[in-house]
Amino acid sequence: MNQEDGPEATATRRATGEAESSRANRGWWDRNADEYQDEHGAFLGDDRFVWGPEGLDEAEAALLGPAAGLRGRDVLEIGAGAAQCSRWLAAQGARPVALDLSHRQLRHALRSASGANGAGGEPGAGGTAGGASGSPGTGPAAGGTSGAGPGPAGPVALVQADAGALPFADGSFDLACSAYGAIPFVADPVRVMREVRRVLRAGGRWVFSVTHPLRWAFPDEPGPEGLSVAASYFDRTPYVEEDERGNAVYVEHHRTAGDRVRDVVAAGFRLVDLVEPEWPDWNTQEWGGWSPLRGRLIPGTAIFVCTRD
Repeated sequence: MNQEDGPEATATRRATGEAESSRANRGWWDRNADEYQDEHGAFLGDDRFVWGPEGLDEAEAALLGPAAGLRGRDVLEIGAGAAQCSRWLAAQGARPVALDLSHRQLRHALRSASGANGAGGEPGAGGTAGGASGSPGTGPAAGGTSGAGPGPAGPVALVQADAGALPFADGSFDLACSAYGAIPFVADPVRVMREVRRVLRAGGRWVFSVTHPLRWAFPDEPGPEGLSVAASYFDRTPYVEEDERGNAVYVEHHRTAGDRVRDVVAAGFRLVDLVEPEWPDWNTQEWGGWSPLRGRLIPGTAIFVCTRD
């Protein structure tokens, strides 16, 4: 759960709908993108695909498939933030599109790409980040690529949009992914997943990571105080941070593990794997409620690997 807002935000659990959740989270990420990237940017890297605070890397996990098989594939990243994952995909020869609700997060994608590749642009339907002469095309309409293996990262298209109303034609992508993006923050995850299914081609894979549902029963603390159950795992009441007027400024939605599985199935996907990354010995950092102490005892992240039959 969120640990970034200042003391003016009051945490509570209350009902909240789709519109309020979207408005609150768009505003929160626009206000806090700079702080978030300053605090976590070094861990996330500029062109690394990390699934969560444990540090599980797509280069090793291959949840989207073998890295060699990504070349020439159209990939949609939802809740892309600064688009680190998309830049890694581009370096493998894929044609990624990085979508986020927050304009400020996408500005960080431009900054990171400019630092890495010397290119930039404005996020929108056709904005791109990164790129080098002769690199793969961008977006689902781009042509094929050639070459034996990954080279310099190609362009990454940046799109600002709501995940519940994806601005793409049916069957535009081969793969879709989201590392802690969008899904934990929406009131209607099935709507988002149905949109993902719509824009995927037959046989496409959809992989997303979220806070492990079990974590909602524990305090969001990295130390020993975070090891005792403090709430009902079955309480689906959203976590909301409010300003002094009672307006939501940040929202997260809890779903049990069973809920998440039913959401996947209701959206028309087939769940093929559920990955619960273990905390590695090399990772000594704390990130909100994530820490080596807690990570070695209870799962912090759940990654759902789904296919569109």
